Amino acid sequence: MTKPRLALFLGILCISIFPVIVRMNLTSGLISAFYRMAIATAVLLPFALYKNKLKLDNIKMLLPIMACGILFASDIAVWNVSIQNSSATQATLLTNLSPIWVGIFSLLFLSFRPRKSFWLGTVIALVGMTIFVGIETILELKLDFAFFLGILSGILYAIYILVSKTVLEKLEVVTFITYSMIFSTIFLFIINVIFGESFFGFSDKAWVSLLIQGIVCQLIAWLLISYATQKMRATRVSLSLLSQAIFATILAALFVNEKITGIQIIGSGIILVGIATTFYEKRKPVTE
Repeated sequence: MTKPRLALFLGILCISIFPVIVRMNLTSGLISAFYRMAIATAVLLPFALYKNKLKLDNIKMLLPIMACGILFASDIAVWNVSIQNSSATQATLLTNLSPIWVGIFSLLFLSFRPRKSFWLGTVIALVGMTIFVGIETILELKLDFAFFLGILSGILYAIYILVSKTVLEKLEVVTFITYSMIFSTIFLFIINVIFGESFFGFSDKAWVSLLIQGIVCQLIAWLLISYATQKMRATRVSLSLLSQAIFATILAALFVNEKITGIQIIGSGIILVGIATTFYEKRKPVTE
């Protein structure tokens, strides 16, 4: 296993804790998104300053970095609100449509034609996701506000992956993540002020959950995922992120006592087959 693939695996494992924490409803979705970014920024910024990682050769790079920060912050906020106004299963399903959007946007706007293995892997993985969440869930989807928030989250996620991929080709991971999270924190602070959210008065359990979100689900996870994004195809990264639903279910069984069903095991296996498919490459014949 190469370093980028290992980093991607560990990063996905870290973000998989997030849905379990959000389901606890210890704080509002918007304030949770803010503290996730603010805590991660507070930890990483001193290190970046000490290591002189905030130096930019081209100040114009701040614009696409800011776009990434706002896109990611918007995705987290929208997904949080979606999961708290519907079910975790529905929100996860709709957000995980992002590989399709990555493929479509790559084709339309980046003149990049995803390989056949990506489309095949996406179809297989989405079939697995459908089985994983259950046909009943698909049939019970309501075209309400939470539904459209879930769709929007997937679109924002896809755009973030693609834009960050282009930016990371020109910057170090720590430099990108630090600036991006600064912009995300400022953006989410403004959003929370506009919506009249309270920044204090939470329980001790809520503060612990916010610390875990900031350090594990944001800082560690996205340093690893950004490194993988820098080294790998955006299509592969986006499809691999589908596996977070599997890890989230396992973690929920461990910490929230949710049961894992046989159908979920079958769906998980199919999702993993779909992800593996996109990593398949034909070996070039050896010529003497």
